[in-house]
Amino acid sequence: MAEAVAGPGFYPQPNEWTCGPFALKHALLALGRMVDVNQISSTARTHWWSGTNEIQLARAAREFECDLVLERRSDAEAARKLLTKYLREQTPVLLCVEEWTHWITVLRAEDRRFVVVDSTDDPLLSVLTWPQLRNWWRYHDVDYIKDKPPILYDLMAVTPRFRTTVKADFSVDRVKFLRRPENRRLARHWNEYLEDLLEICKPPSVRIAQPLSMGEFLRRHAEILMTRAVYWHGDVNRDEVARVLRDLRFVSETYGLVIPASMSRRALADLAIVISLWCCADRGVDPMFGAPGADPRTDATRSKARRANGRR
Repeated sequence: MAEAVAGPGFYPQPNEWTCGPFALKHALLALGRMVDVNQISSTARTHWWSGTNEIQLARAAREFECDLVLERRSDAEAARKLLTKYLREQTPVLLCVEEWTHWITVLRAEDRRFVVVDSTDDPLLSVLTWPQLRNWWRYHDVDYIKDKPPILYDLMAVTPRFRTTVKADFSVDRVKFLRRPENRRLARHWNEYLEDLLEICKPPSVRIAQPLSMGEFLRRHAEILMTRAVYWHGDVNRDEVARVLRDLRFVSETYGLVIPASMSRRALADLAIVISLWCCADRGVDPMFGAPGADPRTDATRSKARRANGRR
């Protein structure tokens, strides 16, 4: 399993001054890099009073092998075109909105709509129209002229120094799916799904003979994974296992991850282990083979669950 160094996925910031580290964290996550927000805050030297400015964020970005490219436009349409250009290249962009007081991340442009991550919102991912984003983004430079100050649009593109093998495709439809209340757990634990999938799958940039998408792989093998997990564990519902497999598929397809046909057996074994560990973490386990420290379940709970799953 991948080294567990990153914190949870998309979850709200716990205070008023860490929007900058959260915005950079979400940009790195879109580039396939999982970094704990506390590491970013420490590197940037975020302060409870002043938050994090662009210089501090640039310092933190360099620590994680990225550069922040600052661009400024005074024309709204020129700013939109520049932002769209970066997003089409799958380069995440940081914007300081609300008159340069709050950092957000923009991940995608689609039909004059923009996928935005705002760490003060819940759910964090949202879709904004261009007028909505423009009015939030524009900055009145009162430091330059007090009366009728010029309007500016500043952005900071997060450009990786490393060779990116995976990049997230947060389309409008995917964001709408993640915003559903029943998918909140998936969004909050995004990193955990991605970490495990990066061990099981391969990035699309790697030359692979007969690559299988996770959708195709699960079409072939989901039934045995669900059937055996339910059989051995007893009180796990098929629908719950199916939901975990669906979430794994959603994350893998967001990053375009694939499974080489030659590695199907190993991938099936890996997924079986992951599902089994989820079952144990979610439901507890009976003592087995004299193992100490197990969390025994009552006979009544076991019997009821086995009847529900067709076991006697």
